[in-house]
Amino acid sequence: MSLLSRTGTPLLSFTRSLRFFKSKTDKTLNVASASPTGSQSNETSVENTKSVIAPRILDRVPPFMIPRQVWLENFNTMETNRIGIVDLHPEVFGARPKLHLIYENLKWQVKYRQVNFAYMPAKHEIPRSTRKPWPQKGTGRARHGTRRSPLFIGGVKIHGPKGPETHFYMLPHAKRVAGLCCTLSVKLAQDDLHIIDNLDIPTNDPQYILDLIKTRKWGPSVLIVDIMLKYNTLVLTLAAAEKIEEKLLKQLYSPAPHPGKLFVSSV
Repeated sequence: MSLLSRTGTPLLSFTRSLRFFKSKTDKTLNVASASPTGSQSNETSVENTKSVIAPRILDRVPPFMIPRQVWLENFNTMETNRIGIVDLHPEVFGARPKLHLIYENLKWQVKYRQVNFAYMPAKHEIPRSTRKPWPQKGTGRARHGTRRSPLFIGGVKIHGPKGPETHFYMLPHAKRVAGLCCTLSVKLAQDDLHIIDNLDIPTNDPQYILDLIKTRKWGPSVLIVDIMLKYNTLVLTLAAAEKIEEKLLKQLYSPAPHPGKLFVSSV
């Protein structure tokens, strides 16, 4: 294959990259013929090396947008065991990262549950005498009627807080949906999104999961969920990823007004 540029010179770099990709793909697909037979461990490694694209029909894919692809893994071994490739919807997992939307969602989730319990008593609630601190005239000092005045130490504070006061507010529905899509897209772009076929592990020892996370270098904080994400590394089941796509696409394309609350509680 030879491609020519506008000046007529062949594009060798593109051709070499295609050859390299083709040779690398052939090596991956022909591992079974190149490896010795008769060993159970070799057969297992061949099975782990082969990858199949999991068939998925994506709904409402806009034109000129390419579905995002991610490895499908499992928990059968400590090492990374890739058993296939999964197509993800580009509008959910390939949205343009808008950091200001992610920040607004994060600030909203922190503030909407905060309550300020600070309370400053009013002037009539301060336990002090109402007598004049000194006579009105004859002392040369400023006139005062009571020591509850804000001019004295321990007096009332003007316009002080009258708690409890909530900081609750609702972020617009469109910003919440867009923020979730941006968060998922950033996780995928940073290689912090892992999709597994199921949550089955070959042993009942809980230390197995800790050793697996350390072996696969998934970072200090990992959250294995079936619904949504919160930590640095996200591990989703394939069913959870499909459910997230379905819910977010329904919110993105729904002509009806939003019901007042979103279907998820946290990012």
